[in-house]
Amino acid sequence: MSDNEGTIRDFVNAWSRLDVDEIVGYFTEDGIYHNMMLDPVKGRTALKGFIGAFIANWSDAKWEIVNLVSRGDLVIAERVDRMKAGGKPVALPCCGVFEMEEGKIKVWRDYFDLATFSKAAS
Repeated sequence: MSDNEGTIRDFVNAWSRLDVDEIVGYFTEDGIYHNMMLDPVKGRTALKGFIGAFIANWSDAKWEIVNLVSRGDLVIAERVDRMKAGGKPVALPCCGVFEMEEGKIKVWRDYFDLATFSKAAS
């Protein structure tokens, strides 16, 4: 297993603790999270606000890696993100593309169907 692959496995597992500081710590200082239906969020301060707001009503988060491939500074993780959002169970199939830099996430693009999340969480 490559170091980058291990980092992404650890990052995925970190979501179960719902600790925004820990999650954001996996990014470079100028890291980008692009939730593909929204504008990209850049920099740890902005990431902390965005991710914190996104998970504010989550509990019992457990993300499952279905497939993970890596080559060099690129890691792709197909996942099922399971959590309770507002007390309601959500199982969200996703695919994350991670560009790494010196062991940190430089860019994370996440692809999923927002309607799947919205329907389950409403």
